[in-house]
Amino acid sequence: MAFTLAEINEAIADVVPEREAIVTSRRRLTWREFQLRSRRLAHLLRSAGLGCRREREALAPWESGQDHVALYLYNGHEYLESMVGAFKARTAPFNVNYRYVEDELLYLFRDAQARAVIYHAAFAPRLAPVLAQGPAPALLLQVDDGSGEPLLPGALDYERALAGASDALLPFTGREDDLYVVYTGGTTGMPKGVLWRQEDIFFGALGGKMPGTDPVTSLDEIRQRAPGGSMLRILPAAPFMHGAGHWSAFITLHAGGTVVVQENTQRLDPDDIWSTVERERVTTMGIVGDAFARPLLDQLHRRSYDLSSLMVLGSGGAVLSPAMKTALLEKLPGAMIVDGFGASETGVQGSTATMAGGEVAKSFRMDENSLLLDEALTRRLEPEEKEIGWLARRGHVPLGYLGDEAKTRRTYPVIGGVRHSVPGDRGQYADDGTIVVFGRDSACINSGGEKVFAEEVETALRNHPAVYDVVVTGTPSERWGEQVTAVVALRPGMVASEEELRATAARTLARYKLPRAVIVVDEVLRAPSGKPDYRWARATAMARLGGAAPAS
Repeated sequence: MAFTLAEINEAIADVVPEREAIVTSRRRLTWREFQLRSRRLAHLLRSAGLGCRREREALAPWESGQDHVALYLYNGHEYLESMVGAFKARTAPFNVNYRYVEDELLYLFRDAQARAVIYHAAFAPRLAPVLAQGPAPALLLQVDDGSGEPLLPGALDYERALAGASDALLPFTGREDDLYVVYTGGTTGMPKGVLWRQEDIFFGALGGKMPGTDPVTSLDEIRQRAPGGSMLRILPAAPFMHGAGHWSAFITLHAGGTVVVQENTQRLDPDDIWSTVERERVTTMGIVGDAFARPLLDQLHRRSYDLSSLMVLGSGGAVLSPAMKTALLEKLPGAMIVDGFGASETGVQGSTATMAGGEVAKSFRMDENSLLLDEALTRRLEPEEKEIGWLARRGHVPLGYLGDEAKTRRTYPVIGGVRHSVPGDRGQYADDGTIVVFGRDSACINSGGEKVFAEEVETALRNHPAVYDVVVTGTPSERWGEQVTAVVALRPGMVASEEELRATAARTLARYKLPRAVIVVDEVLRAPSGKPDYRWARATAMARLGGAAPAS
């Protein structure tokens, strides 16, 4: 059975038309409304001449034969219905980081060859000069957000345009190898568009195969399970323009559930998020690591909420430290924390679950298609081997990177006749067969010939009560070649010396992994997704250290 994301939406809406699909502070969409609005958007895209131009069999893995639709939006029903509408038109939507400045946006729009742009009005002033430097898109849809920005030249008002479009079911000719495109965050380099077949992303990250269950086998099976989704209400706190945000949303939607969006979508507002969980009886919340968890936990110390509906707090896309899990469970004793592991280039690979009073796991139980490869990428490591290897996935994996043949071949090598995804994460088997993940090799620090993984040091430093946030990077050292440097933000009113921070880290780290320099800043800069900005951290550390670090 072949699967397309458009057909899955239609199938579920036909079964539970009156159930809420998307709830925001301004609108509550039923599944039937979600279905019809996404159809209207598809008709708009088709009327602009957009769709599929070349089928997959005529293309290389790094090529796209579909027109691309930029989603330059905050969280809201417009984001999710635009994704589905684009799929129904056989176009390929892609995520735009709304923190990007003009040069970054210009790079992204050129790399993706955007043929349509759907954007919140507040972004119009930043978007206008970008559009002026390239071919005019075939369609511009501006979403009114109360900012008062006038329509850009040639743009249509989103709601008025949808109201004037047909909501009839399009004659569907889509195929399972139509594209889903997600741009990586670019924390250590320029972002790249990861190309997935829709069927592969469905099984890889959007609910077609959940941990511990068998994969879905048919649309009828999706229809049969949709009525059981009435209790699934998720609030993805992360931006939808980050994979972790819309992946968690679509996992719930593809089970017939409801996606809830908080009122303040422009920044992390802990009171707003917890109030929304309380008011909407949210059962699952999705966050991205300690960067989201920390302010949410602080808010629970300030005010009480009725969070009895919350059964699962899920985290993905960044490290959720053991200390943070323990602290959260003290405030949410009835919930389970599920820490997920995956990447734009692999999909969801594994998870670990923790409940109040239980042991906090420091490794991930991976799915049957995830494995460790040796240093040379020639063979699979066995659980009894304690070598640090490359974390890989096979089975439902992406096609490649848009327009980048060389990186596609490096990241998706054929090993033993099987195509693998090897995006650059390092890991090691634990004694129980789970995998300890050290993080991206691109963020690894080579100090005196020893490899030190930034995420491991960050996790250790977070155990100090004065540390509010931290990013670890490498800086030059005359003696060590490169030294471990921590860029730390302390809690207001608290102090900690370098010696105290090193002593805390030394409880869980070997001596060579300890930071040799600590840079204290007012705030650690992160992407809206919560992921660390290692380029910023290195630049900040270098500026404070005066170029090259002293020998030590």
